[in-house]
Amino acid sequence: MQSGFLRFVFVLAFCVSLPAWGQSAGPQNAPQNGGDFSTNTHPTEKQKVPAGVILVKGAWASASDSVTPLPEGGGVANNIFSDQYFGMTYALPPDWIEKHKGPPPSDSGRYVLAQITPAPTYKGPVRGSILITAQDMFFTPLPAANALELIKYTKDNLQADYKVELKPTETKIAGHSFTFFGYWSPVAELHWYVLATQIRCHTVELVLTSRDTKLLESLILDLNKMKLPEEAGPMAGTGGGAVPVCIKDYASEDHVIERVDPVFSERRFNPVPVRIIIDKKGKVKHIHFLSAFPEQAKAISDALGQWKFRPYLRDGQPVEVETGIIFGRAPLPIASTATAPATE
Repeated sequence: MQSGFLRFVFVLAFCVSLPAWGQSAGPQNAPQNGGDFSTNTHPTEKQKVPAGVILVKGAWASASDSVTPLPEGGGVANNIFSDQYFGMTYALPPDWIEKHKGPPPSDSGRYVLAQITPAPTYKGPVRGSILITAQDMFFTPLPAANALELIKYTKDNLQADYKVELKPTETKIAGHSFTFFGYWSPVAELHWYVLATQIRCHTVELVLTSRDTKLLESLILDLNKMKLPEEAGPMAGTGGGAVPVCIKDYASEDHVIERVDPVFSERRFNPVPVRIIIDKKGKVKHIHFLSAFPEQAKAISDALGQWKFRPYLRDGQPVEVETGIIFGRAPLPIASTATAPATE
């Protein structure tokens, strides 16, 4: 499937079949070995298989502190989805629930924030789902700089099996601008309605799926109950105010005064995407590892602690900056080509 979004849907379908593999533990509470227990060569009987955990051998998400909100730190409680990092809250429709948590963030900066489905008590004639995702625009391999361009890329790269139902257009949800896009599969008789906006340099998407377009329309009206930060918009959402300003590729020669590169003793070739927050004095105050082995996280933390940036000024005053850096080998970008476009 050519569309990155559609590949993502299939990945999610696989993930939700693994109920214990999710974000409930959160990167701030990640297992001691970052999800990789293979280095424990002398486990006790109880340590061989940790209770309630599905082992994922590989890199993991983590952060330099447990106080600063993270994109994957949101969740559903008392039937309300909230995510402090994005400043977003949404009261679920009656008889809809979050059944499974999503997987950890990918090394391309893709998040599953919530998957919402009808509860067993749901009495509606047709079922559907609400998927809330985020794409870190610092790390996307797709040729898109904001939410509007990401939706247009998705539309232009749908496989021929899928048909464009509603062209991307701007709409208002909960008083904020979104890009709305609809497509469907005639074979599966399924419709996807996608609403996208940008917050803190992430494209936040709400993907509604059902065979019943009337249900989808009612779900869109229900989304007007959402609360979002003022900055939200398909081509806006660059932080500022109560949160750091987000600037892509800020860790360049023009802004870095002192730099020490981390040294990896092993595992040198996997991409390690890192989001950092730089304080008003130009020092790194917070590090979020989207995907890193524990020894890589330590080496990067030790190095970034010695970095010094020129303070970023806005209206003559220093402000905090959030940016992204990829250590290790960065993935190749995806070219903007549409070899099998969908029909409209």
